[in-house]
Formats: sequence, C-alpha cells, structure tokens
Amino acid sequence: MQQVIMNDRSSSSSSSFSRFRSGGIYRHFAHTIWPPLLRAYKHPVSVRLLFFAVCFFVFILVSTRFFFRPTISPVTQISVTSMVTTTTFHRHKPEFPLNCSLPNLTQTCPHDYYPKTFQIHHQKHNSVTCPEFFRWIHEDLRPWAETGITKEMVERAKSKASFRLVILKGRVYIERYRKPPQTRDLFTLWGFLQLLRRYPGKVPDLDLMFDCFDYPLVEKKDHLSVAPRPLFRYCGDDYTFDIVFPDWSFWGWAEINIKPWESLLKDLDQGNKRTKWIDRDPYAYWKGNPFFAKHRKDLLKCNVSDTHDWNARLYVQDWIRESQQVFKESHLANQCTHRYKIYIEGSAWSVSEKYILACDSVTLMVKPYYYDFFTRGLMPVHHYWPVRMDDKCRSIKFAVDWGNNHKQKAKRIGKAGSRFIQEDLKMDHVYDYMFHLLNGYSKLLKYMPVVPRNAIELCSEIMACNSQGLAKKFMEESIVKGPADVSPCTMPPPYDPQTLNSILERKVNSILNKLKNGKKTSLENIHFKIFVQIHK
Repeated sequence: MQQVIMNDRSSSSSSSFSRFRSGGIYRHFAHTIWPPLLRAYKHPVSVRLLFFAVCFFVFILVSTRFFFRPTISPVTQISVTSMVTTTTFHRHKPEFPLNCSLPNLTQTCPHDYYPKTFQIHHQKHNSVTCPEFFRWIHEDLRPWAETGITKEMVERAKSKASFRLVILKGRVYIERYRKPPQTRDLFTLWGFLQLLRRYPGKVPDLDLMFDCFDYPLVEKKDHLSVAPRPLFRYCGDDYTFDIVFPDWSFWGWAEINIKPWESLLKDLDQGNKRTKWIDRDPYAYWKGNPFFAKHRKDLLKCNVSDTHDWNARLYVQDWIRESQQVFKESHLANQCTHRYKIYIEGSAWSVSEKYILACDSVTLMVKPYYYDFFTRGLMPVHHYWPVRMDDKCRSIKFAVDWGNNHKQKAKRIGKAGSRFIQEDLKMDHVYDYMFHLLNGYSKLLKYMPVVPRNAIELCSEIMACNSQGLAKKFMEESIVKGPADVSPCTMPPPYDPQTLNSILERKVNSILNKLKNGKKTSLENIHFKIFVQIHK
C-alpha cells in the first residue's frame, strides 16, 4: 500500500514537472542550473536538502550584511534611529542624566542609579599623547617620590585645608574645615564628581586635603629635612610644594555669571570670528578688578591720558553694578575686539588668564609670580609677549608698537596662544589632567584610605538637585551624562634634568628667534635685557 502511494506521488510529480518543462518560463532556462534543481523536486529528501540550502544562503546573506555594514557617523546614527523603528545595528553610548526625581536626595545618594564601574564594549584606546604641560605632574609629585605619602603627612595639612576628600570604590566622601570665598569649594567638588562619572571604576581610592584660598602655603624652606605635607590648590610658585589642580571656574563661576568652560570655549571661538585680527583696535585692552592688588592699581597709570598714550585702553570692572544689570556688559566672548590683551595677576594667579589667551589677540603677560596647572606649558614670544612688572607702561607701549609694525608676526603669536587654549585646554584634557594627577598621587599613598568620622557622602544628585539659580543651571550644563567611550590620553614621561633645563633656557632666549635675522635697535636691546631679567 505504501509503495502504491509512493508511486502515485512520483507519477503526479513527474506529470507536473513535464507540464512545467513544456512551457512557461522554464523554456528560457534549458541550459542553466534550474533543471537539476527542479528535478530534485521529485524526491522528498532532496526537497528537504534544497530547503536547507536556501535557508543557509539567506542566513549567510543577512550575516554578511550585519558584520560588514559601513561605518556610520554619530550624526547619521541619529537620523537612522529616528527613521527606522525596527532593529538598529549601531552601538549605543549609555547616558545617565541628572535625575532629581529620585527619593530622599537631601540626605542620601542613590546607590544604583549611576554605575561605580563600567566597561564599554569596543571602547576606543586613546593613543594620543597628553599635552606637554602634563609632564609637570611628575614634577609636582616629585617631593614624595622617595618617601611616599603617609597618613600623618596628610593629617598635617588639615589645618590649612578647606576640605578633605576621600574616594572609596567610586564613591566620594567630604569633610569640611574652612569655608572658602563664594562657591569655589562647591564647583571644585562638582568637578571631582564629574571625573568619576566620566571614568567610573578607573579613579583609584585616595585621601587628600584641598585648600580653596588663593595663596600657596607649603613653603619649601620649612621642609628642608622633612617630607612636605601634601596640599592641593589652584596655583603654586617656585617657593612652595602645593599641588596645583584645575580651578572651580572650569565648571562655572555663578557669582559673576561665567559659564562652564566647555560651552564658554565655543562662545569664545565664535567671538574670535566676529572681527578679524587686522580689523581690531590696535591697542592693549584690559578690564578687571584693581582693588585687591597693588600692581593692578599701578597698571591703571598706563591708561591713555591728556599727556600720555601708552597704547593701553584700561577699564575698571564693577561687579556690583554688573550684577544689577544682569552682566550684560561682561560677556567674555564680546571682548575679542583689540589686537592685544593684557594679563596681570590679582591677589594671586587669576582665572582670567585662559579667557584672555583664547581671544586670538596677542596676550601681553605682565611677569607672573604664580602658575596654575597649564601655564607652565606656555612659551614666551610663541604663545604670549612678556611685559615687565616694574616698567609696565613702557613695556606695553613697546609691545604694541612692535606688533603694529610686524602685524603678521604679532598675529601668529595671538593665534598660537588661542590654539593652545582651544586644543590643549579643552575640557577633555582638563579631566585627563585630573585623572593622571590623582592616579599618580594615589600610587604614593602608604595606607588604605577610610571614610573620615565626620564626613558625608556627595554625589551629583545631592549637589545639583539642592542648588538654586545659576549654580544649579551651571551644574546641569556641565554634568557628565555618561562614561567616556575613549580612554584618557597617554601620559608623557617625566622630564630629565637636561631637558627641563633646556626648556627654562628657551624661555629666556626665545626672543632671539625674532631678532636673529635683523639688526637690533636700541629699543629692542633694551627690551631683550628686560626679558632676560624677567626670566632669570
């Protein structure tokens, strides 16, 4: 019976195949692969094999399309995602935006909202070497290279610190001591928290003291026979061991409406493009608060008067009046209107330095006494023009006269300073500097950090969700929304003594590059002597 059924099926299949061969589209494929495939239709096993072969072919086709699809730029990815509601193939970068709807944010940090460790699949390795000024991290930590840092050393810095910061397993704990001016400590702590959001699980456990006031305090003369106490702050000088760290204004200065650095840097770039350098006022511009520094008051004597024109246009910044007028006359991006801009320190270093250098104008830098974390990477007559502290007016006039007579050379100096700020001091590098400095510091610790007895835990939600006004606005604007998809830049090696000495000599002798092909005038001889005295 089974044999009869099989014969009937074979007969029926053969009859169907014969009808198909005699007409239709088959007659066009008499010499192709179709006849053997269609003949296989007569055998059930062959049918199953044919079905399997077709499915396998489709699978290979789809797999090939998936694994060898072209690279899609981030902009294209957004458009593809918005148009296609089915499966997408690009990698998604996770984001964890500020969430103020979480419960009990006035007292405790959410434990599971933001990851304390994170690994992005196919994370890009950053083969780019960090900017040259990162090498000063090695020099700043060198005082503890042989002894390491003990808990007793850290405790000795407590009397000078504004707060103590401990990082344990990706969580931040803070113990406060002295209240600094304005919101310096608030935005400095905010910066630490954003670093942990950018590189979760990569910032090691550590314990440090931080002072938010102006002047460096760990004097070298007091530590000739004992290791210095490690104390972080915003600036240093040649006579102290303080460890320099990015200042609070990179995340915003709420009291005077200065935006976070990442967005302000874009504004400054746009401000540069409004007026070409050659079309700007051919004078040296300065606007600031002269009331807390004698040398700033002295600078005002260089302003234009009925009897003298030192090529300077100087203005007093009245912050009280500005705050009453909603800071409409103090937008930094609107101040790129002169060919030259003057930088002069305040009571210590001034955060205005990066804003002045970013303007494409030639920065006339009155001899600084202090340095911050990036300024040691600047070279005179390449990034800026040096001005003598005790002869400001004549030095400014000479610089402006020289620049107006050598416009292309002056323009190049201004552009080099601006490029340094736009490229080497972008926010990615600020975070990477913090990362490498804290990693180097952590490796020196000789003990396991613990949470201080009076410390409280801090997180982005507790800080931002409980803030108000510009402080909250700037925190929302500067928050790191998710882990970086690229590792930190590669840390350059430390200077050897010979290289370091050659850099310092270059700073003294660099003005010779401008004069080597021409005969020095008496004014140029005078200015060169001034320059050497500045950098002795």
